[in-house]
Amino acid sequence: MKGFLEDANYSIGLLDEGATLADVIDNCIYEHTHTGKKAFYVGDLGKLVRNNIQWQNVMAPIKPFYPVKCNSTPGVLEILGTLGVGFACSSKSEMALVQDLGISPENIIYTNPCKQASQIKYAAKAGINIMTCDSDVELKKISRNHPNAKLLLHIATEDITAGEEMNMKFGTTLKNCRHLMECAKELGVEIVGVKFHVSGSCKDLQTYIHAISDARCVFDMAEEFGFKMNMLDIGGGFTGSELQLEEVNHVIRPLLDVYFPKESGVNVIAEPGCYYVSSAFTLAVNVIAKKTVEYDKLLPSGVEQTRNDDEPVFTYYINDGVYGSFASKLSEKLNTIPEVHKKYKEDEPLFASSLWGPSCDELDQIVESCLLPELSVGDWLIFDNMGSGTLGEQSTFNDYQRPLIYYMMSFSDWDEMQDAGIASDTLMKNFFFVPSCIQLSPEERFSTAA
Repeated sequence: MKGFLEDANYSIGLLDEGATLADVIDNCIYEHTHTGKKAFYVGDLGKLVRNNIQWQNVMAPIKPFYPVKCNSTPGVLEILGTLGVGFACSSKSEMALVQDLGISPENIIYTNPCKQASQIKYAAKAGINIMTCDSDVELKKISRNHPNAKLLLHIATEDITAGEEMNMKFGTTLKNCRHLMECAKELGVEIVGVKFHVSGSCKDLQTYIHAISDARCVFDMAEEFGFKMNMLDIGGGFTGSELQLEEVNHVIRPLLDVYFPKESGVNVIAEPGCYYVSSAFTLAVNVIAKKTVEYDKLLPSGVEQTRNDDEPVFTYYINDGVYGSFASKLSEKLNTIPEVHKKYKEDEPLFASSLWGPSCDELDQIVESCLLPELSVGDWLIFDNMGSGTLGEQSTFNDYQRPLIYYMMSFSDWDEMQDAGIASDTLMKNFFFVPSCIQLSPEERFSTAA
């Protein structure tokens, strides 16, 4: 299988019915064990196809606009573009990436809440007109650099939880919306809709009810100013769970039917990011160093009482960290747990362990405390649900290079795309059949390696 690093000429392995994601990971680890033990991703692009089908079954006719910053790798963008998904871009580079796929400007929105004037001009030149705005400063900036812009007023939602109080919040108040509309009238800028965003960590789905009600108030307010509003963006916050998707739909559907019925002509869109890509990518990393340290509250809660003082506590360093694939760890909790790749006995002892990246920086801690069997330098750890927030803009810290990416898709998912008539000729030329050697069992492979 061929990996790639930001290469437009990528390839997608078609898996025979007998092959699984675990087989692909085993095969790649076998190859990397012989060629350099670099970290790598395996991306199941068929997961994007299945998630899109699920979205259409549950959330239609709400159109998804994928936030490119979640995962901007070419395979993801091309598959989603082929599926007819729109794109929410936060920078010039993201807009350019999407445009290179041949996506029409009507299917691109510029969502950065703090836009650079040069990038607003770029959007204007590219014909990307729909963008968000939440302040008079942004409004004036847009009016100077993009007179044809069509704005979505970004309104704030009351979804702050105890763990989110320090996060940056964007969006304006209902009271300030009137002021923004007055400014827009004076500046000759068109306002066409409303956007809000409910965090995926928000447990109170009533927040959606308040947000949609507020949006309706803004639409009514806009009529007073003569604005013809036709778009409602309900934002992101979709975790990828089918249950959460159905729960959100159950809450918002009755309100949308009342406040924004089909005959109103209002197009409702959303920005599902991690919903599409989080579970589609798995990261494999290698242990590059190991230390035995003194006990320092490394055990998870509830395990301290059972610990023997003679048991060692291990610190492991791996070849990827927060200045690379675990960048989101700097601002939020890690949404995945490490899995040891090597086989070990069920009764094998587990030890308090912590995982660190390769930078030797005090911030480069990936897992503060976990229980693992004793590992050796050269062993592999697997992290699933690594597709969101880990494959966006590349860090330049410490000469970091993004791990290789191995794309795969099952024949059944490939057939699904063909049957739906959404498999373009450009996309199809990236597929290749995975050799039958991938069917080799891990035991056979590692005995060969030995």
